[in-house]
Amino acid sequence: MQTEVSQALTEEPANVGRALLDIPENQWYDRKSARVAPRDLAVAEIAFANAEGGTIVVGLGAGRVEGVDAQGPRVNDLRQAAIDHTQPLVRAHAHEIECLNENDHTDHLLVIEVESSAVVHSNQRDEVYLRVGDETRRLSFAQRQELTYDKGQSVFDGTTVPNVSEDDLDWERIYGWAEPLGAADPERLMRRRGLLRDEGVTAAAVLLFGNEPQVAFPNAYVRVLKFRGTERKTGGRQQLLEDRAFDGTIDEILARSSEAVRDLQPTSRRLSASGRFANLPLIPEDAWLEAIVNAVIHRSYSLGGDHIRVEIFDDRIEVSNPGRFPGLAEARDPREAMRFARNPRIARVCTEQGWAQELGEGIRRMFEEMALFGLPAPSYHQTAGAVQVVLTATSVDPDVAEQLPAGWHDVVAALRQVGRLKTGEVAELLGITRPTTIRRLRQMEKLGVIQWVGKSDTDPSAFWTLAE
Repeated sequence: MQTEVSQALTEEPANVGRALLDIPENQWYDRKSARVAPRDLAVAEIAFANAEGGTIVVGLGAGRVEGVDAQGPRVNDLRQAAIDHTQPLVRAHAHEIECLNENDHTDHLLVIEVESSAVVHSNQRDEVYLRVGDETRRLSFAQRQELTYDKGQSVFDGTTVPNVSEDDLDWERIYGWAEPLGAADPERLMRRRGLLRDEGVTAAAVLLFGNEPQVAFPNAYVRVLKFRGTERKTGGRQQLLEDRAFDGTIDEILARSSEAVRDLQPTSRRLSASGRFANLPLIPEDAWLEAIVNAVIHRSYSLGGDHIRVEIFDDRIEVSNPGRFPGLAEARDPREAMRFARNPRIARVCTEQGWAQELGEGIRRMFEEMALFGLPAPSYHQTAGAVQVVLTATSVDPDVAEQLPAGWHDVVAALRQVGRLKTGEVAELLGITRPTTIRRLRQMEKLGVIQWVGKSDTDPSAFWTLAE
């Protein structure tokens, strides 16, 4: 989507307005009417700065190309919205592009590029906003506190790297990224994306475009391990078949590690679409690829002591990466989490390179793909310093699955993660009433998927767990 916006901005004046109207608003793109109040424009700027940055185009309203020329001197107020209505000051770069308005008269659109910030911004009323998908959400006090805490951890990809200069970057690779975006000056684009600063080259630039990223970040690599069987085991009992490590730029790491997983993934001999027996993948590629992409983009690169591991067993794929969930995340159901990118500069460029989607979309896609394959939902485990996602190929019998109640995938995934849940916790997880929850759980129990553990029907310590 971000690539589409950049390309649309390079269209001829007769087409640019309509091209921008045709692109849905998303994590990095918003449209505003020419009549927007400066303080309301500032709210959008705050939301983008608190998230991953983005582009705001003013002069597009109600499906029409309005232009901003009729606003006269008021355009200056819109240009200065960040100066007048944000604290601390949001970094926003404004410029105008020529267009034809709805009356086919020459006009202009105001384009505002907002940088992702290392601090939390608010308006003059001390209200904090965050961009989440195509929405600008006002945060509660608790969410603001959490964002403030996590922003302190997310600053890393925007910090400069000592003893690294622009000569240490692969400019051919930079030009290859900038050209599809219609950027006539790649260096200027690097600065607008926060990859280059007056003080030097940022960590994001080194990881994305460095000639030798691992000189500065020795553990910025992905290790793919293939085991025989379903257990890791230790010592002489360990049956490690393959151990491959992939370094380079993030783009290279993603390309080479995903190819390795494609080669080593668990398979079973089944009838293919051609009607012949073949070794077919047990886990959908879209699911495990999203897990790897999320790990590489959102890992904590400031934690230098560990690397990303992709461990492949006969019945599952496990992806582990350093760092806890970034932002306002709830590990029990990551699909519903209100999150921001730990590495916003890296996330935005990877989206432009075609690796990533809007924040949170990849996780929801993983759940959908696993469900389409009739497999359990991805299981997330979060420790003090890492996140692991497990994609298992162990499925419920299709005949049984057809009889299971709505939400059974989520219950099984949660039980795989935490081991046991009380009835009230399941009701909270599914967002349904307790009586409905009990009926669904009893149905799952009858079909042999879960079991109830307790001394009596009124035992307050009773819980549900997966059937043995």
